[in-house]
Amino acid sequence: MAIRTLGKVTKALLAPALALGATIGLASAPAHAAVWYSSDQWGNTNLGGYTLYNNIWGSGAGAQTIWANSGTNWGVWANHPNTGGIKSYPNSKKVINKSITSLRSLTSNYNVTVPWSGAYNTSYDIWDTDHDYEIMLWVNYTGAVGPLGTWQANVTLGGHTWNVYKGNNGANEVFSFLRTSNSSSGSVDILPVLRWIKDTKHWMGDETIGDVQFGYEITSSSGGMDFRTDNLTVSSS
Repeated sequence: MAIRTLGKVTKALLAPALALGATIGLASAPAHAAVWYSSDQWGNTNLGGYTLYNNIWGSGAGAQTIWANSGTNWGVWANHPNTGGIKSYPNSKKVINKSITSLRSLTSNYNVTVPWSGAYNTSYDIWDTDHDYEIMLWVNYTGAVGPLGTWQANVTLGGHTWNVYKGNNGANEVFSFLRTSNSSSGSVDILPVLRWIKDTKHWMGDETIGDVQFGYEITSSSGGMDFRTDNLTVSSS
């Protein structure tokens, strides 16, 4: 299984040290007209309150192009070799900056079209402002991928049933919630997940949630594969 070894904030900081394969270059632009697209390793832009990020951080990566019509309608074409290790996490990010106890709601809708093959997960990646804690919610996953850490529980929270794993990558604690069956569309009530971690398990305190990311953690997509996000929303109060 492809095991997570570094938090994505740490990965970004290590960018100069990453030895990416020579295959990274300019992939073709999306066939349809898009407001923005980028094949740059760290290509990013802000659209409608969301930050889009190409985020090719893993070693041995291939070519990847992200495109967007908005922060909630975007996608990526990726051609990463059939080797182990996570190559990228293209995503759309919404900044929250509220403590768990001050949040009255934190919800999201998602609708994705993903390949039938390859190795990847479609996931939320939720960070506190100090980057001590990373909470991942996998809504679907395919191929040789797996969470960091050990199994802790099977719980129903936020409208979904999850298998929960807890681990540490040397930089931060990682709590991974893997949906027990794959889903391509739906809604997630994120706040009960955070409260369960804080109040039921006592794995963290009243952390300030910095941002909620949603995207595709891609290990392999040999030959070129398309990942598409429609009608993504992240809302808080």
